[in-house]
Amino acid sequence: MASPGGQGGGGGGALSTRGGAGVRRMKWALELSMGNARSRVDRQGGQGDVVYPIGYSEKPVPDNSIQETDKNLVEKRCWDVALGPLKQIPMNLFIMYMSGNTISIFPIMMVCMMAWRPIQALMSMSATFKLLESSSQQWLQGLVYLVGNLLGSALAIYKCQSMGLLPTHSSDWLAFIEPPLRMEIMGGGMVL
Repeated sequence: MASPGGQGGGGGGALSTRGGAGVRRMKWALELSMGNARSRVDRQGGQGDVVYPIGYSEKPVPDNSIQETDKNLVEKRCWDVALGPLKQIPMNLFIMYMSGNTISIFPIMMVCMMAWRPIQALMSMSATFKLLESSSQQWLQGLVYLVGNLLGSALAIYKCQSMGLLPTHSSDWLAFIEPPLRMEIMGGGMVL
C-alpha cells in the first residue's frame, strides 16, 4: 500500500493507487524528485547538485528603486513633516476652548503640553532638517516647520496670559503696588 506522499513508485507529487500497479497523477501535482528538477553543478569543483525552489530565477533582478514615483513620495513625506505643527493648531484651539480659563489641574496640564511640544520640536530642529535633506524644497519646508512651531508657542503663551499666569502688571513684581481693579465682573450673563 502506498502513501499519498509519493513513496510508492510515483515520486514527490504523484498519488499512487492502492494496488500499486499504476500511478494516477493529479493535474496540480508537481514532481519534486532530484532527477527531474533543475539543478546546476557548483562552480567550486562539482560539490553536488543544488535544487532550486519553485519560482527561483538565476537572472539578476533589475534595480528600479529610483523612480519618479519614489521622488514624489519623498516630497509628500517631507511636506507632511513640515506641515505637522500647523495641523496641530486647530486641535490646540479646541483644547484651549474646552479647558476654560480657570486655574485647575486640567487646564494647567493642557497649557504645559501645548508649551512643551513646540519647545521640544524647536530643540530637535537639526534632526528634522536631516529628514528634509532629500527634498528639493528643504528650505521652504524648514521655514514652514519653524513657523508652525512658533505659532504653537504663541498659542500657549496666549493661553497662559488669558488664565492670568503671566506677570503682565507691575503689581505682579512689586509687593507695595496694588493690583488693578476690574471695571466689571461678568457672571452667568449678568453684568454686576
